[in-house]
Amino acid sequence: MSAAGEWCLIESDPSVFTELIKGFGATGLQVHELYSLDDESLLTMRRAGPPGTVLDSAPMLPVHGLIFLFRWHKEEKPAGTLVSDNRLEKMFFASQVITNACATQALLSVLLNTAHEDVHLGEKLSDFKELTASFDPTMKGLSLSNMEFIRQIHNSFARQTLMEFDPTSHQKEEEPFHFVAYVPIDGRIYELDGLKEGPLDLGKITGGDWMQDVRPILQKRMESFMGNEIRFNLMSISSDRSKYVLERMERLGTLEPTLADDTKVAQLQHELEECSRVLDSEETLKHHHKAECIRHTHNYMPMIMEILKVLARKGELGPMVDEAKERLSKKRKSEAQKPGS
Repeated sequence: MSAAGEWCLIESDPSVFTELIKGFGATGLQVHELYSLDDESLLTMRRAGPPGTVLDSAPMLPVHGLIFLFRWHKEEKPAGTLVSDNRLEKMFFASQVITNACATQALLSVLLNTAHEDVHLGEKLSDFKELTASFDPTMKGLSLSNMEFIRQIHNSFARQTLMEFDPTSHQKEEEPFHFVAYVPIDGRIYELDGLKEGPLDLGKITGGDWMQDVRPILQKRMESFMGNEIRFNLMSISSDRSKYVLERMERLGTLEPTLADDTKVAQLQHELEECSRVLDSEETLKHHHKAECIRHTHNYMPMIMEILKVLARKGELGPMVDEAKERLSKKRKSEAQKPGS
C-alpha cells in the first residue's frame, strides 16, 4: 500500500468527522455516534425536532450513510455479494492505496454516493467526483492519494502525541483498526470497504427506511466480534437537524395569524419555544465539536515543558517525582499482596 505522502491516523469521533466534512467544503450534514441500534436510540438520533402538537410530528432525518470502525481481520468472510457489473459505474468506490487513509475514504464513500437535496458537496469534492466518475476503483484510489487538498484536511486532525516511541521495539504487533462505510444506493444497501475488491451488495431495501434493513446486518457483524473483541464504533451521517427545525418554525409562524383558539395559540407558542431550544442545543453541539477537535489536535508539549522548567527552578520537581515513585511502589506492593496475584 502506498504512502502517497504521509497520512495520519484519525480517531473515530463524531467531532472529528463533523469538522472533516466542514473542511472538505460539504454542507447540510451532521455526524452522530450510535451507542445502540434499538428503536428508541434511532428515534432520538433521527427525530428532526420536538414532537408536534399544532403540526404533525417532526419528520425523521434522512441518514445518508454509516461509518463502522472495527479491528480488521484478514480472514473475515464477506457478508454480501461482490459487485462487478455496470453498477460500479454509478457509484463511487475507491480501492484503498493509501496507508492510514481509511477514515477519510469511508467518509468520502458516504459523501460522494449521496444524492439528496439537503447535501451540498462543495466545489472541490464536486470537481473530484466529476473527474473520477469514469475511473475504475484502482484509479479512483490513486486519484484520491494524489489529492493534496484532501490529504491536508485529513492530516490537520492528527492527534498530538507527547512522547515518541521506539518503532524498533519488539512488541507484539496487533491487527489494525479499519473504517468501512454502509450506504443506500438505488434501493439496495452496499458495504464500501477499500480493502476489498469491490462494493458488497448486502441486499434490497424492503421498506422505505434502509436503516431497518441494515440494522440486523450490523448487529450480526458486531456479535461476531463479541468473543474476543468489543472495541468497535458506529457513526451515522445524516442531514443537518437545524435546517429541519428552522423550516418547522417558519411553518408555525405562518399559522399563528390563522389561529382563533387561545389553546391552539398557546400550543403553537410552546412548540416554537421547543424548536428554539433544539436550535440552541444544536448550536451548542457544533461549538462542542469544534472545541473537541482543537483539544484533540493541540500540541500541549511546550506548555508541559515550561511547567516542568518552572517547577525545577523552584526546586519542587525532584520531591514531586520522588513522591510519585513512592506512591507507585506502594501501589505495586499492594497489588502483589492481593489474593490470586
